[in-house]
Amino acid sequence: MVTLNPYLNFNGKTEEAFNFYKSVFGGEFTTFQRFKDTPEASKMSKEDGEKMMHVALPIGRGNTLMATDALESMGHKLIEGNNYSLSLSTESREETEKLFKGLSEGGKIEMPLADAFWGAYFGMFKDKFGIQWMVNFDTGQKK
Repeated sequence: MVTLNPYLNFNGKTEEAFNFYKSVFGGEFTTFQRFKDTPEASKMSKEDGEKMMHVALPIGRGNTLMATDALESMGHKLIEGNNYSLSLSTESREETEKLFKGLSEGGKIEMPLADAFWGAYFGMFKDKFGIQWMVNFDTGQKK
């Protein structure tokens, strides 16, 4: 079954925001990864390396609040309205491809589906209504 979770973008405030959300919701981060811990680390400043690549905080039953710092050095510019995405977690490559193809029809593909360094089959797009989506299949799951 597909799960749908919000994915937030911040301009260098992800860690601060998520420590606040954790203080309100409780729980523990399931992922807490800085840009300096990625294969792209050598291509960025030390300051950008300290920013959050990905953080995930489970909330309630089956929901996860996730986020990243959108780095201007990597071509990202946050404006109100583009600071979130809807993130679909799928159960198979086939389901990932079906949903990606269907939802992106008439929209703009920002990152085609591909195997990602974090162990997922992943892609991003903006649909024809201007909504940003991420589709992610954890390749460690049964295929």
